[in-house]
Amino acid sequence: MDRWSRALSDDSFTGIHRLALFDWLLLVPYFTLLTILAIYGAHRFLVVYGYLRSKKRVPRAPAQRFEQLPRVTIQLPLFNERNVVAQLLEAVLKVRYPRELLEVQVLDDSTDDTHPYTEALVARLKAQGHPIDYIHRANRSGYKAGALQAGMAQAKGEFLAIFDADFIPPEDFLEKTIDFFADPKIGVVQTRWTYMNREHSLLTEVQALMLDGHFALEHVSRFGQGLFFNFNGTAGILRRAMIEDAGGWQHDTLTEDSDLSYRAQLKGWQFLYLPWIECPSELPVDTYGFQVQQQRWAKGLTQCALKLLPRIFRSRQISFREKIEAWFHMTPNVSYPLMVIVSALMLPVMIVRFYIGWLDMLLVDAPLIVCSFWSVVTFYLLAEHELYPRAWKRALLILPFLLAMGVALTISNTKAVVEALVGKQSGFVRTPKYAPHAAGAPVDVAYRLKSGWLPFAEIGMGFGFLAMVYYCIDVMNFFALPFLMVFVCGYFWAGFSTLWQEHKARLRFQREARHVEVEAVS
Repeated sequence: MDRWSRALSDDSFTGIHRLALFDWLLLVPYFTLLTILAIYGAHRFLVVYGYLRSKKRVPRAPAQRFEQLPRVTIQLPLFNERNVVAQLLEAVLKVRYPRELLEVQVLDDSTDDTHPYTEALVARLKAQGHPIDYIHRANRSGYKAGALQAGMAQAKGEFLAIFDADFIPPEDFLEKTIDFFADPKIGVVQTRWTYMNREHSLLTEVQALMLDGHFALEHVSRFGQGLFFNFNGTAGILRRAMIEDAGGWQHDTLTEDSDLSYRAQLKGWQFLYLPWIECPSELPVDTYGFQVQQQRWAKGLTQCALKLLPRIFRSRQISFREKIEAWFHMTPNVSYPLMVIVSALMLPVMIVRFYIGWLDMLLVDAPLIVCSFWSVVTFYLLAEHELYPRAWKRALLILPFLLAMGVALTISNTKAVVEALVGKQSGFVRTPKYAPHAAGAPVDVAYRLKSGWLPFAEIGMGFGFLAMVYYCIDVMNFFALPFLMVFVCGYFWAGFSTLWQEHKARLRFQREARHVEVEAVS
């Protein structure tokens, strides 16, 4: 009889009542943390339920229209965006709106050749009669929030439309959105992001799937139920009076958009979400660039939670339900440090649970699996089905990679959340943009970020989970293998892809340097 058969046949190995004190000291914190993670997972079911109840409440046309159109300022915050600035300006100047009522502000904080290039480009466009101005700040105080606040001080518009450098506003953007502000209670109109380079790679497909869940389900669910939701920092319009009433743009968090959103809604302003208006954008094309973006969002949202949740829970003007939803909206990134702790406990817990018995394990695991895994599956498949009813089945192939990439964010986002919790301030790190209009488009190495120690830590975590896979095979615990392999693949994908992308960037830089040397000699 082998070891596994003896274990199953020996009563001394089964039942939680036979666990020692040390076993309980492992299992109690482990399952407490898993339960917290499962609660956040179960919240996705509530979002889905809210979406199904609310999706028909999204307005397709304004209830009233302006008798006389208001003045609008389009703000374009830039920082070292040399690759995309020309396509941005070209698209913005095609937006249809009476030119005497339109103003375009290029808010350029660039420190590289984007500054002289964009300044000259704007000067040429202005000379051609376009209503465009160039504003350059040398100190970058307050980062994007500081640039927007400085621009607003000079803006003539009653409404401010904001587009990040990697967005391409459609020509009818203002025609479709501005009249919703005829209702004086509306402070923000947010539109839905789409992605020009969605099919560039597996990484961009995963990112698109992740963001589709947010824009297709979460925003609709919160808006339709009258709950707070956030302006996403771009592809939207804000009422100037709302910004001023809420206290202006503030830069004590890395997500100035969410910060302003909650301050404004606490003041009673209403936000409107129009998912049927699409605004194309660019997704990060390299792994570390994606991680940096997610890290900034994780840290900024956690900073917003620390700053605003006490004020939200003290407010007597909003309901308990709105307060609870605000909690779930602003704190989901605490799941990342919890996952790190769970990962550290996983192997000793697996050893202890080997002696418990299958029935006791199933009674505990089944609810956690439903809340964690199946909530993710339901959430993202529904999002794709709603957006792409004829092509949603492709999401079935992408979902395992989405789960793996969620694991790949664990280390970097844990760092971000811990920094926010301890009050460590950090600068606004931009996400590199390259304007990749086609798959395989060249990437400018000048804007690549250096990953440092992160990919090596991820590869180390991957090998740690690979050891757990070996242990499970050894004790014939095949039930845990799919779960563990998601961790192995996620960490290896993040670590090795980052190192490979940086290796290719170095080779390209060396080729370009040699080319310059040859030209200089000749």
